[in-house]
Amino acid sequence: MLLDGQDPQALAQAAAALAAGELVAFPTETVYGLGARADVDTAVAKIFAAKGRPADHPLIVHVLDAADAAQFALALPPTAQRLMAAFWPGPLTVIVKRQPGMAAAAAGGQDSIGLRCPAHPVARALLAAARERGVAGVAAPSANRFGRVSPTQAQHVADEFEPGLLVLDGGDCEVGIESSIVDCSRERPVLLRPGVLTPQQIEAALGEPLAPAHQGDPAAPRASGTLVAHYAPRAVVRLMSSPALAQALAGERPQGLAVYSRVASAEAASTGSAILWRQMPAEAKATAHELFAVLRELDGAGASQIWIEAPPADVAWDGVRDRLSRAAAAFEA
Repeated sequence: MLLDGQDPQALAQAAAALAAGELVAFPTETVYGLGARADVDTAVAKIFAAKGRPADHPLIVHVLDAADAAQFALALPPTAQRLMAAFWPGPLTVIVKRQPGMAAAAAGGQDSIGLRCPAHPVARALLAAARERGVAGVAAPSANRFGRVSPTQAQHVADEFEPGLLVLDGGDCEVGIESSIVDCSRERPVLLRPGVLTPQQIEAALGEPLAPAHQGDPAAPRASGTLVAHYAPRAVVRLMSSPALAQALAGERPQGLAVYSRVASAEAASTGSAILWRQMPAEAKATAHELFAVLRELDGAGASQIWIEAPPADVAWDGVRDRLSRAAAAFEA
């Protein structure tokens, strides 16, 4: 059920539903989230059931401010405090040690918890209204079936779930990919998931360098959206360098081919077989903003394969590159 996120009555209805332990989908500046009150494990269990998400894959808890974050944290270390001061409200999640007995289901059973303060005005209004009803924070992964393309429009969410789900419509998400995740639960901070914030921006706020992330590090907490295969449409995704894409387009093309690229427009638009082609923006932030919407559009148009030009190596593209790599990994042998 789509509700106007600007309507006070709709916000009150959604906040009351959260307080009662029900699910509500709502916009953030990154993507739409599927939320439940984080302090009630039975409510959080409904998120895992609706998404088909493994119960040990942790969620991010959305809070209105640092005071609410403190209710979920055993402690907020100086690294987390510096990041919160620099980027909250905004697209950054900090992982800290969890307050025992609090949000165990949202944490996937770990002794750490991911916390974020969203900037979207509808999300903030919902969190404020929910807090008035005794809800300290809202656990919310992306509002889509597990492993699939994240939603950046309210209609994307409505298309994924039963019509009874309350969905607050706040328009298109400004950022378009999920938040950066920094682990502050260990001695040195580690970037576990890139977003639109660059490592340089994060390090400037920290006042120290990030520790290197190691694939398969047993000491690292599990974090949302970091599985090898994720963010995948139904169509097969192939991520290729510019020369490899041009070469592939010059050869035999499969039926139902779609192409998302910056520089291969001439090859994609040339005659020979019908191709769905979308221009990738030249700027990383513009690409992040539209990425998931484009993947959903091409999927909905019946594409059997989506060939995507690999983003530039520049760190500004790390978040986009991460999402595309995981989308393509779902189809690798």
